[in-house]
Amino acid sequence: MTKILLVEDNEMNRDMLSRRLIRKGYEVVIATDGAQGVEMAKSEAPDLILMDMGLPVLDGWQATQQIKAVPTTRAIPVIALTAHAIAGDREKCLEAGCDDYDTKPVEFVRLLGKIETLLDKAAKA
Repeated sequence: MTKILLVEDNEMNRDMLSRRLIRKGYEVVIATDGAQGVEMAKSEAPDLILMDMGLPVLDGWQATQQIKAVPTTRAIPVIALTAHAIAGDREKCLEAGCDDYDTKPVEFVRLLGKIETLLDKAAKA
């Protein structure tokens, strides 16, 4: 079963995303702050990470940089999730090491397409 690490501090977002992903057949593990996300990326070895960028302890940019700096977690695809949809945010997320970017509120069908694309790409690598 494909495992997704959801790093999200907002309870409603966590609940909505995790339930919908589980219904689509994914195993979901959850971290509620950036530091926990970094540790769980190492311990859980997820196939993909959904990273909220506005997190406590370590923000999503710092957490992604740490995940991408470690050889054992570097190849895990990361999709940034952010309510900040202003010019330059997408580039900032990609510069931090994210593989893709999506805005909140999440449009689930669009996000699912991005998840499937990155998982297919990772499987072929």
